[in-house]
Amino acid sequence: MNHNLEIILFQPQIPQNTGNIVRTCSVTGCSLTLITPLGFQTGDRQLKRAGLDYWKEVKITEHEDLETYLLGGGRPFYFFSSKAEKLHYEIEYPENAQLVFGSETQGLPCQFHEKWPDRCVKIPMTANARCLNLATSVGIGLYEAIRQNLQTHNY
Repeated sequence: MNHNLEIILFQPQIPQNTGNIVRTCSVTGCSLTLITPLGFQTGDRQLKRAGLDYWKEVKITEHEDLETYLLGGGRPFYFFSSKAEKLHYEIEYPENAQLVFGSETQGLPCQFHEKWPDRCVKIPMTANARCLNLATSVGIGLYEAIRQNLQTHNY
């Protein structure tokens, strides 16, 4: 299962979440981009343990500035945020979409909501719920994009 979907984590803080996301990227053929600063070292034992031996199977890059990275790639991107109005399944994800997720503690900066409100989506939750686990959110968003693109790939 290889395709051009990319997961982007904005300043992730919890190594176990990132390790689990590495595993998800491995089994789906996605690349992973980490926007620094990170709340851990990429050599962190807990990070590696959570990702097991999947690290070598995933293209992982790090960048310092999310906006510069997104605008420089020319690819469609979507922000997952509990503050969005549109639901994640109301978007048609192209096969080369970049799915952007905020940090576990701060989410995404308001500037992204303000600049690209039409590219912000949320995963439905009960009213007044804080938020889903980051690794869970990535799985939900990624598999919706994959589901939409099943007809154009041999999964």
